[in-house]
Amino acid sequence: MTIAVIGSHGQLGTDLMRVLGDDVVGLTHADIEITEPVSIAVQLDKHSPDTVINTAAYNLVDKAEEEPEAAFNSNAFGPLHLARACAARDITLVHVSTDYVFGQDTHRTTPYIEDDAPGPVSVYGTSKLAGEHLVIAACPKSFIVRTCGLYGNPTSLGKGNFVRTMLRLAQDCDELSIVDDQHCTPTSTADLATAMATLIRTDSYGLYHCTNTGVTTWCGLASAIFKITGLDVTVKPITSNDFGAPARRPSYSVLNCDCIMSVTGVTMPHWRAALASYLADV
Repeated sequence: MTIAVIGSHGQLGTDLMRVLGDDVVGLTHADIEITEPVSIAVQLDKHSPDTVINTAAYNLVDKAEEEPEAAFNSNAFGPLHLARACAARDITLVHVSTDYVFGQDTHRTTPYIEDDAPGPVSVYGTSKLAGEHLVIAACPKSFIVRTCGLYGNPTSLGKGNFVRTMLRLAQDCDELSIVDDQHCTPTSTADLATAMATLIRTDSYGLYHCTNTGVTTWCGLASAIFKITGLDVTVKPITSNDFGAPARRPSYSVLNCDCIMSVTGVTMPHWRAALASYLADV
């Protein structure tokens, strides 16, 4: 089986390249532009993959409020072009999505299952949800994998991640104010890549949730980072309103991952254990 990973130098792409080993072809943004059908066709015909994993996305949540066209081009119409090209060549497509397709249910306290009705509260979330629908409609042999709060070690450092940002800020700050009213599950790309590598060996196409287990907030995650590393930083909890980001975030977007674990047999570690493993390597 030949597998092409789009976004191979990103956080998830880097771990997928490592996990998939000799079966994988890495495609960076310099190689392929998913918003351009011709670029997609050239790379698919060149490598003739059996499976394509798309990790490319417009992930600037706040900036998307000002640039909805850019967000939809990368997160919805680009995946549609890719899905059509894969379907025409009988290629399986794996498309990565987000917990931000949820958020309208402000009273939610139980993890979302795949059958729960989505309801995004931002342009970014809406563009990712549109991408899900378009991929499923255009490519019968497709997997959609929703995940949350990714952190890893990308080949290309790019925008970084929350964990690395906290470590960087700790070099100059002894107190940080972090949002404490957004409940989610930060996820190691190493663990996600392992689960995805197993999932794509099946023909159980459809929508899946995949994160580490447990629940925390960004404030809780920051506190855990500093506790594990022994850094002397005081974490002050604040509300989303206090922080004042341009885009709304879900107050609760924890995902139930029973479905993917039952299909793959892969047990995702608790987020604290995954974080400790990541920090040991960093």
